[in-house]
Amino acid sequence: MNEIFMNIGFWVLGITAVVSSLFMVTRENPVHSALWMLLTFFAVAGIFIQLDAEYIAAIQVMVYAGAILVLYMFVVMLLNPKSTGFIKMPFKVVLGGVVAVVLFVQILMTLMGTGVIKSTQLGNINYPEGFTNVKAFGTVMFTQYIVPFEVASVLLLVAMIGAIVIAKKD
Repeated sequence: MNEIFMNIGFWVLGITAVVSSLFMVTRENPVHSALWMLLTFFAVAGIFIQLDAEYIAAIQVMVYAGAILVLYMFVVMLLNPKSTGFIKMPFKVVLGGVVAVVLFVQILMTLMGTGVIKSTQLGNINYPEGFTNVKAFGTVMFTQYIVPFEVASVLLLVAMIGAIVIAKKD
């Protein structure tokens, strides 16, 4: 019975994340986009909680929903865009997007049916002896993925400096 609720929760959070991310990229008003992005971040954090990765969910909320979203809003306030409403897309673009999504789902279902992609159970992660969720994450993060971690931090710094330079008055 618990597994049924986990699966229902996963699908609700997954659909929420996908729909809110679509709303985020289709809004013309950047403040509305930021609010949809916030909902996407919280839905992804909920999925991490279901996967027994509470630490990563907390980091998701603190770093992305907190710091990155605040940085985004800071840039929006500096640039002061004057736009509202929906982005008007040509019918060809919408049709192409629908066709791409249908093809992607068909390919994914075919791969899952042939066994190339295996569906996994949510939760029940087996950690090595003496390792907790946080210790396992920290060990992998600061040994195997230290270079991508540092590259991401430099990219965020460059993006922040670029936003300040763009918004600076001459």
